[in-house]
Amino acid sequence: MSSSPDMKLQDLEKVATSSMNDDEVSYLGDQTHGQSSDTKLSWINQIAASLNAETTGIERVTEDQRNPKEGVFSSATMWFSANLVIASMSLGMLGQAVWAISFWQSVFVIIFFNILGLLPVAFFSCFGPEFGLRQMVLSRYLTGVFAARIFALITAIACVGWGAVNIMVSAQLLNMVNKPHSLPPWAGCLVLVVSTIIVSMFGYKVVHAYEKWAWIPNLAVFIVFIVQMARSGNFTGGGFPGGQATAAGVLSFGGAIYGFATGWTTYAADYTVFVRKGYPKRVIFFGLCAGLFIPLVFTQVLGAAVYSGTYKDDTWANYYSEYQAGGLMFAVLSVNSLGGFGQFCSVLLAMSTVANNIPNMYTIALCTQSFWSPLAKVPRVVWTLVGNCLTLVICIPAYYHFETVMDNFMNLIGYYLAIYEAISLSEHFIYRRGFKGYDVTIWNDKSQLPIGIAGTIGFCFGVFGAVMGMDQVWFLGPVGKLINEGGPYGGADIGFELAAAFAFVAYNVSRPFELKYFGR
Repeated sequence: MSSSPDMKLQDLEKVATSSMNDDEVSYLGDQTHGQSSDTKLSWINQIAASLNAETTGIERVTEDQRNPKEGVFSSATMWFSANLVIASMSLGMLGQAVWAISFWQSVFVIIFFNILGLLPVAFFSCFGPEFGLRQMVLSRYLTGVFAARIFALITAIACVGWGAVNIMVSAQLLNMVNKPHSLPPWAGCLVLVVSTIIVSMFGYKVVHAYEKWAWIPNLAVFIVFIVQMARSGNFTGGGFPGGQATAAGVLSFGGAIYGFATGWTTYAADYTVFVRKGYPKRVIFFGLCAGLFIPLVFTQVLGAAVYSGTYKDDTWANYYSEYQAGGLMFAVLSVNSLGGFGQFCSVLLAMSTVANNIPNMYTIALCTQSFWSPLAKVPRVVWTLVGNCLTLVICIPAYYHFETVMDNFMNLIGYYLAIYEAISLSEHFIYRRGFKGYDVTIWNDKSQLPIGIAGTIGFCFGVFGAVMGMDQVWFLGPVGKLINEGGPYGGADIGFELAAAFAFVAYNVSRPFELKYFGR
C-alpha cells in the first residue's frame, strides 16, 4: 500500500485499526494515552490515572509490562491474607452448628475438602505468568467462547454473593461492640463496603500491596482466640460418632468447605499476570498451595474449636443462638474476659473481611468486561463500584439469616466451580496437552477460539448432576435424598461431586465432535 506525503495521521490510524475489534481499539487507546491528543482516556479513567490507579482491563499483559521482581511471595501472601479472615473462621463452625458432627470429624473434613478445593486454584495461577491473560479470558480457550460468557456472568454474580456473605458476619461482630451504643447492622455493612472500595478500585498493584501485610493483625487476633480457648477450658472434642446422619453431615459440610476453598478458581490467573513468564511453575503451584492451605485450615479448625465451647459454656451458647457467629466471637473475646481489649480485637477481626472482599471486587470488573465486548469499554473502576453497591444492597437484609445463607451459598459455589474445573482440566490435559497447546495471539479473535458447544453441553449436564445431588433449603435432589433418607437432616449434599462427574463425561463425549466438525 502506498500513501501520499500529506496523508493525515487520522487516516493512518483508521487503516491501522480497521481490522481490530472494539476491545483491541480500546486497548490501543489506553496504551497511547499521552502520545496523541486525539486518543484520550475517558474522564473516569483520567481521574483513576491521576490517582495512580490501574486503568487497563482484560487486555493481555505482555512480557515487557511485567514486574521482573514479582514472584510467588506476592501471590501467596495475597491468598494468605484473603483467607485468614473472619468468614473462614465462621465457616468452620457450621459442621457442628448445622450438621451436628463432632469437632474431630470437622477437622478431617476441613483438611480433606480444602485440599480438594485449593489444588485447582494453585494450578490455574500458573496460567497467569505463562500467558498474561485473566482467568475469564483464558476460559475462552478452556470452555469455548460461549461457555466462557456463561462462567463470566456466574462468576460476576458470585463475586457479589461472596462479598455479602463475608460482610454479614463482620457486621454481626461490629454490632456487638460498645453496646448499647453499637453500630447498626446497615452501618457496619456500609463501613466494610467503603473500605473495600478504597483498596480494590486502585487495581492489581495496590491489591497485592495491601494483601501482603493484611494478615498480620488478623493473625494476632486469632492467637488471642487460642489463648482464650485455653484459659476457658471449654474445648470439647466429641469423638467419632457414626451412622447415616454423620455421613450426611460430613458430605454436606464438605461441600461447603470445598466451595469456599475452590471459590478462587475463576479468579486465579488474575493475580499472577504480572509475574514474569519464565518463573518456575512448580514454585508458583506449591507456593500457592501453602498460601491457601495454611490460613484455610488454621481459621476453620479454630472456628470449630471455638464452637465446641458452646457445649460447656451457656453464655457462649446463648450469644451464638441470639447473634450467630459474630456473637460467639464477641463472647469469647470480651464477655467476662478481656473487656475493652477484647472489643478492640473484635473490631480488628471484623475489618479482616476487607482482605477477603478485595479480590472479589477487583475480579468482578474483569468478569463483566469478559462477558460482552461493549462492556469492556466501561472503565474497570466503574464495575468495581457497581459490584460493591450490589453487595451492600444484598448483605443488609441477608444479615439476619447468616447460617442458612452461608451454607447454601458455599454449596452453590461448589456446584458451578466443579463444572468449570471438570471442563477446563479436560480441555487442558486431554485436548491441548499442556501449556504448549495454546496460541496466545488469538486471545481476542473469536473466529479462531473454540466455539463453546461442548463447553455449553458440559455445563448443562453438570447443572443436571448438581440438581440430582443437591441438598438446599428450597430443594432436595433425588440422589442426595437417598443418603440418610428419613433422618433428622433429610439427606446429604453431593451436588458438586455429581456436577463434576456429569460435566466431565458430557464434555469429553461432545468435544471430539466439535473438533471434527468445526476444527476448533
